[in-house]
Amino acid sequence: MKTLLILRHAKSSWKDTEMPDHERLLNKRGKNEAPQVGKYLREQGLMPDLILSSTAKRAQATVNLVVKACSYEDKVEYRDDFYPGDPRAYITVLHTILEEHMRVMVVGHNPALEELLQTLTGRTETIPTAGLVQVSLPIQTWHELDYETRGELVALWQPVK
Repeated sequence: MKTLLILRHAKSSWKDTEMPDHERLLNKRGKNEAPQVGKYLREQGLMPDLILSSTAKRAQATVNLVVKACSYEDKVEYRDDFYPGDPRAYITVLHTILEEHMRVMVVGHNPALEELLQTLTGRTETIPTAGLVQVSLPIQTWHELDYETRGELVALWQPVK
């Protein structure tokens, strides 16, 4: 079994309406919520072996705050194909992950993450900003992951606002 953690970036700022979407930063709420995700990962024993993230500034900032809060020291890989992303991009990338990684976290954007969750579990759920989903996948290697894989939604967690 493999575990996929799906994290939607924390709340971003819309203060500067001229700023390109890719460049938007976290707002105050996002800066408070992202460390809660890291604390939750640590407390629940859900530390990922690998983090794959969108290159958008708000996703990178979310990852930085999560990593700091949970003392994550492994690799973070930033992926252009996760912005704005679609389920195919996530599945294609996850399919190439080395077998040694048991728990992988992807960080990205809606609606792609909600569509990924539906593709992998058949469940339609809303993933709020800084929302974390835990999915158990019935595969031994990431190379087995495809559009027919049906995992189980184990938990959907969100920080206290």
